Amino acid sequence: MRHTPARRSLLLAALALPPALTLGACSSTSSGADEQAGAAGEDAATRSVDHARGTAEVPQSPQRVVVLEPVELDTAVALGTIPVGAAVASNVAGVPTYLGVDGVEPVGTVPEPDLEAIAALAPDLILGTDSRHSDLFAQLEAIAPTVFMQTQADPWQENVLLIGEALGAKDAAQELLDEFDQRCAEIGERFDVSGRTANMIRPRDETTLSLYGPTSFAGGALEAVGLTVPEQDWADGLQADLSPENILEARADYVFVTTVDVDDESTIPPAISDNRDAFPSVTLVDTSYWVSGVGPKGGALVLDDIEQFLDAQQ
Repeated sequence: MRHTPARRSLLLAALALPPALTLGACSSTSSGADEQAGAAGEDAATRSVDHARGTAEVPQSPQRVVVLEPVELDTAVALGTIPVGAAVASNVAGVPTYLGVDGVEPVGTVPEPDLEAIAALAPDLILGTDSRHSDLFAQLEAIAPTVFMQTQADPWQENVLLIGEALGAKDAAQELLDEFDQRCAEIGERFDVSGRTANMIRPRDETTLSLYGPTSFAGGALEAVGLTVPEQDWADGLQADLSPENILEARADYVFVTTVDVDDESTIPPAISDNRDAFPSVTLVDTSYWVSGVGPKGGALVLDDIEQFLDAQQ
């Protein structure tokens, strides 16, 4: 029989009691025993959550959550649950600073989570992604109840709702999405951008630049406020890669370029800076939330940047 941490603690405490104290407890009223039984019952209570790999029985109120995907980290924090551990975009970058949280232990990277580090944290819930972590599911499930999104390429709002359900806060997750949609509508009403195009470009390396489409997190935000992302061959539904030689295919009225330092103009790729006539409006934006910060908190910051940019255009 597998005991929860709380059940193991109660069992060990009972075994440690001296015989006289144990006999005294037996002769006392049943109220204390009833309270302990009630507390243990609450701790053992679970909910069924349907996910990409079936149905998981998760704690009613998970306390030690490990997340393996940026949208899971962002959403958990937005819902008031600070994970004890999180897979990060890179070991160098660590947990994104825009979240404003401390005490989240890195457990490997998003593509390669560290199972030993996860197990050491004794989680009571693990959130991952089938498209990335499918081979690890059995090992993760042996550590703690595990809920998988199907893929990070799914509409991020759907993933937010699944995360909310796993955390016992689906209604609160829906409220966050409603607030995001309402703010998009308000920005769209305030600024007349009909007919205006916008692209977000992520420099990958010296040979590759990525454009993000209307179904991506940032591209979807641009379109939600009324801008139009020019059509491309969106190979995976989210992005299209270009070589610097083909940079003119990324032209738009407004171009947003991701960077780790929005004050460093030198991070604009030469292919763009050398073709300023084709790119009259180029704005640096923070990679940590325009790309990696998928979720309600990152979304709010993306909208802050868009609103500030459009306000400056007036």
